[in-house]
Amino acid sequence: MMFFNGASDPVLCRSFPTYLDGAALLWFSKIPAGSISSFEDLVRSFIDYFSASRIYVHGSDYLSTIKQGQHKSLKDYMTRFTKVTVEIPDLDPKVHLYALKSGLRPGKFKETITVTKPKTLEEFRKKAARQMEIEELRKARRAERPQLQREDEKHPKTPNQKDNRKPIKLTPKYDAYTQFNTKEKKSSKKF
Repeated sequence: MMFFNGASDPVLCRSFPTYLDGAALLWFSKIPAGSISSFEDLVRSFIDYFSASRIYVHGSDYLSTIKQGQHKSLKDYMTRFTKVTVEIPDLDPKVHLYALKSGLRPGKFKETITVTKPKTLEEFRKKAARQMEIEELRKARRAERPQLQREDEKHPKTPNQKDNRKPIKLTPKYDAYTQFNTKEKKSSKKF
C-alpha cells in the first residue's frame, strides 16, 4: 500500500520493522546505525541475510527420485510422494501419474497397475486405496499371530492333557480309482 501511495525511502525504512518479528526483528535490531542509506539497501541486506532460509522448491524432475522402499508400505510411499507434489507449482497430472507409477517397488501391485494402466490420478488412487486396505489387513493379521502364540505359551499343556483339536481324517476324493495294468518301463537312454 505504501508503494502505491508513493511513500518515500525514509518512511519505508521506518515502517519496515513494524512488519517483522522473531529472528527478522532480532536481525533488524542489530543493524549498525548509519549503515543503510536507502530502502533498496535495506531490502538487499535483508535478502542477503535470510537467503539461506528460503524454502527450496523442487521441480517435477525431483519426483523420479522418490521410490517405494523394499519394506515400506504403499501408504508410506503415497504420503511421502504427496508431501513433495504439494510443493511443486503447476505440476502436470500426467507427469505426476508417471512418476507415481514408476516409483513403485516391483511386486503384485505394480504388476496390476502395469496391466490395468490407470489413465488418471483418480483411477490410480482408487486402486492404491484398495491395496492399502489389503496391506493394513495383512499387518493386523501379522500382529494377531504373535499374540495367539504368546497365549499358547502362557497355558502350556500338561502330559495328561489332551489336545482339543480334532484329528484330521483324510478321505479319498473318489470312490474307485483305475489301477495301472503295466509296470513303468525303465529307459536305458541317458541324457
